[in-house]
Amino acid sequence: MDSNQRRKSGINLPAGMSETSLRLEPFSPSSTPPSFRATQNAASPRTMSPRTISNLSSPSKSVTCSDRFIPCRSSSRLHTFGLIEKASPVKEGGNEAYSRLLKSELFGSDFGCFSPAGNMGSPISPSKNMLRFKTDHSCPNSPYSPSILGHDSGLSSESTTPPKPPRKVSKTPHKVLDAPELQDDFYLNLVDWSSQNVLAVGLGTCVYLWTASTSRVTKLCDLGPNDGVCSVQWTREGSYISIGTNLGQVQVWDGAQCKRVRTMSGHQTRTGVLAWSSRILSSGSRDRNILQHDLRVANDYVSKLVGHKSEVCGLKWSHDDRELASGGNDNQLLVWNQHSQQPALRLTEHTAAVKAITWSPHQSGLLASGGGTADRCIRFWNTTSGNQLNSIDTGSQVCNLAWSKNVNEIVSTHGYSQNQIMVWKYPSMGKVATLTGHSMRVLYLAMSPDGQTIVTGAGDETLRFWNVFPSVKTPAAVRDTGLWSLGRTHIR
Repeated sequence: MDSNQRRKSGINLPAGMSETSLRLEPFSPSSTPPSFRATQNAASPRTMSPRTISNLSSPSKSVTCSDRFIPCRSSSRLHTFGLIEKASPVKEGGNEAYSRLLKSELFGSDFGCFSPAGNMGSPISPSKNMLRFKTDHSCPNSPYSPSILGHDSGLSSESTTPPKPPRKVSKTPHKVLDAPELQDDFYLNLVDWSSQNVLAVGLGTCVYLWTASTSRVTKLCDLGPNDGVCSVQWTREGSYISIGTNLGQVQVWDGAQCKRVRTMSGHQTRTGVLAWSSRILSSGSRDRNILQHDLRVANDYVSKLVGHKSEVCGLKWSHDDRELASGGNDNQLLVWNQHSQQPALRLTEHTAAVKAITWSPHQSGLLASGGGTADRCIRFWNTTSGNQLNSIDTGSQVCNLAWSKNVNEIVSTHGYSQNQIMVWKYPSMGKVATLTGHSMRVLYLAMSPDGQTIVTGAGDETLRFWNVFPSVKTPAAVRDTGLWSLGRTHIR
């Protein structure tokens, strides 16, 4: 049968098969399942089994037989094999990420998960989890987690801990006091806060006491027209206060009785800085010397420490009374011990006067110091090894440093050129807060006995009170002496 004849008959037969050898039988419902029965002569090399062909047809539907088999999927149970759950593959070049994010937004966060097969499987049908108890909200391996879309994520805090919000520090002082005649002199120390919650301020030739609990102001003393106040420092118990004068004297007064207890000489010129240990009062002067005074001894001083080449303007005892740190206008930071009159450490990295000094109450042998205008750095030292641990350029003159006893943070006050107050987190030295308000360099700093409030003084003749530190996390039991308490006292 040639090609023209096959075209006329309308049947497309394979080569080697004649139309006469093919017999089609119509379908009858009562008969055996419909099939194509093809017989071929013996000479044909191809044989097709009717049973093989009949097995491909659907047994449940009546179909019209034709020259080729077209399967009917309406009666198939493809969902049994989970085939209808698979979405058609994304065309090459399509924006797959956009499509998935869009579906998550339209159908909710439950639609944002992906099939566990493969890293980027097809999204699950939005109706699959309908009315089903929700056990997992998101797939942790998915880069398109619902949390990115603003939905609640099922990821728990085991994998990632949310960052702790920064502590809020008020940017404005809660109290401002006028302080007329408060001197604008970098080398003086005219403000100190006692453990009995009394603030001492040197103004001109006078020393005034301000009781924080009652806001009562008391005039402690007047040195007269020929002298002036250069430094004030309370004892650790808060009962007595020492005063350094412009004539080089060191006076000790009873703060409660407003009565002078003792006057000690020894310096040739002004006494600009004082520091108490448990038993010893140290004084630093423009005469470059440090004198050690013991009130139990009749002599004016028991020892003299010589090491600075210029005025001594910074002085602090360590909390265990073992070491004394001194800073001078010669840019040196010296560390002294109890067993020698020569400095145990001579630290010369600062390039300006060292007035700001503080010891860590949290770690033994950790000392911080700040340099003047030409240096502007806060440096940290290990006094056991003598090594510098860190150095931070603050951008302006460092006038004072104080280490919080409640948390491991430091407050610094600054002069030229920004006149700011900064709170730092140690040891990361991340900035917790920057406070401004003084119009002149912040030369004076003191901390309240509860460790939460600081007071700053400047040449603008104001004292400003700031709440910068939190309370103690686990307060220890405090023995009430009847005179004072370490509990929180609000300054109003």
